[in-house]
Amino acid sequence: MESRSRSMHKLTAKICSFLFLFLAHAAHCFYLPGVAPEDFQKGDLLKVKVNKLTSIKTQLPYSYYSLPLCPPKKIVDSTENLGEVLRGDRIENSPYVFKMRDPQMCTVLCRITLDAKTAKQFKEKIDDEYRVNMILDNLPLVVPIRRSDQDSSTVYQLGYHVGLKGQYSGSKEDRYFIHNHLAFTVKYHRDPQTDSARIVGFQVKPYSIKHEYEGKWNEKSHLTTCDPHSKRTVVSSNTPQEVEAKKEIIFTYDVEYQESDVKWASRWDAYLLMNDDQIHWFSIVNSLMIVLFLSGMVAMIMLRTLYRDISRYNELETQEEAQEETGWKLVHGDVFRPPSNSDLLCVYVGTGVQFLGMVLVTMIFAVFGFLSPSNRGGLMTAMLLLWVFMGIFAGYASARLYKMFKGAEWKKLAFRTACMFPGIVFAIFFVLNAIIWGQKSSGAVPFGTMFALVLMWFGISVPLVFVGGYVGFKKPAIEDPVRTNKIPRQIPEQAWYMNPTFSILIGGILPFGAVFIELFFILTSIWLNQFYYIFGFLFLVFIILLITCAEITIVLCYFQLCSEDYLWWWRSYLTSGSSALYLFLYATFYFFTKLEITKLVSGLLYFGYMLIASYAFFVLTGTIGFYACFWFTRLIYSSVKID
Repeated sequence: MESRSRSMHKLTAKICSFLFLFLAHAAHCFYLPGVAPEDFQKGDLLKVKVNKLTSIKTQLPYSYYSLPLCPPKKIVDSTENLGEVLRGDRIENSPYVFKMRDPQMCTVLCRITLDAKTAKQFKEKIDDEYRVNMILDNLPLVVPIRRSDQDSSTVYQLGYHVGLKGQYSGSKEDRYFIHNHLAFTVKYHRDPQTDSARIVGFQVKPYSIKHEYEGKWNEKSHLTTCDPHSKRTVVSSNTPQEVEAKKEIIFTYDVEYQESDVKWASRWDAYLLMNDDQIHWFSIVNSLMIVLFLSGMVAMIMLRTLYRDISRYNELETQEEAQEETGWKLVHGDVFRPPSNSDLLCVYVGTGVQFLGMVLVTMIFAVFGFLSPSNRGGLMTAMLLLWVFMGIFAGYASARLYKMFKGAEWKKLAFRTACMFPGIVFAIFFVLNAIIWGQKSSGAVPFGTMFALVLMWFGISVPLVFVGGYVGFKKPAIEDPVRTNKIPRQIPEQAWYMNPTFSILIGGILPFGAVFIELFFILTSIWLNQFYYIFGFLFLVFIILLITCAEITIVLCYFQLCSEDYLWWWRSYLTSGSSALYLFLYATFYFFTKLEITKLVSGLLYFGYMLIASYAFFVLTGTIGFYACFWFTRLIYSSVKID
């Protein structure tokens, strides 16, 4: 035995040393895009990349070269992570040639002649207000717009419009004009000691100009409308380039370099300070204060009332004065009776635990800055991977509850836990993806990525759920604090305000109230193509949501038990879970008041994705409410003396 113990210690030491070396190597190789700075010397070539075309009117992204814009000699796709692919990002190289601190004027990119088909493509994209997105040193291209209000501050919009609609003076007919001249500004922060520079800004001012030249066009032709030798530059769109079949378009660009005091570490500040931050911060703080105040009051009332109840019940028992039990103690013989459809409840509780673990760990990573906007697609990739690995907790939680309900077929339960929620979400996602495929959008998830998602689901998540289920089922069953009667007690007629539907709907209002202001900013970042970055506040809101869900469910459960209704299992889940209904109603309100979506396909996408989000929110909040009631009922019934 001693030699076996010694060999086990040696094996453990070897495994530990291997893990230490592996983690040390991983830490050495660890790199987040946008976190490691890159220094450029004067004249160094800068790689300008193009990303998807986006529109807040259609919500359908397209690859940059889906339009007949100037292509390079060979189009090379950048390697995208899982999150970027799911977002519809398609990052490719471009024909733009930038050299560090080497200004350029009136550089001709290419010349194209439109036919009827390409002219129609441009017009459709201009109609739908599509924006062109580009990237330089992991910074997205922005258009600076000076506000006309008192502070005259500058706001930045991601990407520039493909073109614009307008009318010639004296005409009422709409014409389409393309932005064919781009005036880029690259801002850099210079190190005076090494003379190297780091890029801290990437801006553009788009113009539409009908270029003219002398003689026949060739590679050496000089433009008369944009000539740096005669100091003729493009500063306005007074003679715009119209989009019509058989018309030629010459694409040109300028590059200007500006030294900036902004340091590399702060270069994202301008991108993230896009909205009315004062309103944002004060609204969230106000909301949190109200919810905290309400939660404090609820907790105080509950503690005082329960303390009085338990003291009274125990005094009656000791003095043998209890002629007849009243209130919540009366249903002690039925309160832990397994509910109807207990298998389904176990499945949903397990899924909620999986979701809670994923959200909690994602929030912690985001708060520490690992999932900043500079790490494109990082948030979605992290959430998917965490969801898969949290399957072990889902299996464990559902199996523990299932065994308490005297269940025996744990394998069947584990399979349902692993497949029910992901299966419903995947079915909706598959239909939405088919719709996007039909529109030939880059937002459609490729077959390879779809296969990878299914492989993660059945190759990692399902086995982990079974492992968790096995461990949970092997543990001793949770003991009830009181005995359950063999014959169910009849539930008396309830007051109208204790009607299950009414109390469930009332219960969802407070949890929704805790998050709805933050929800506005989250929806804006998703559907209006803006950055969301206040993860610290989001984490606080999430904690408040947990507390609010728990407390409102406990209060309503207490009132329910006091009215001698012991069917609390499902109602506790649905009470806090009903906040998902309000979330979906708010999303509908947001759609009609804030978005300009007019196409049926885009509307279907919006409501499809919001249905998935609401379903996930239902599972999350329902599980929080259920476990709060589960703890509460066990606590109060173990605190009183039962004959």
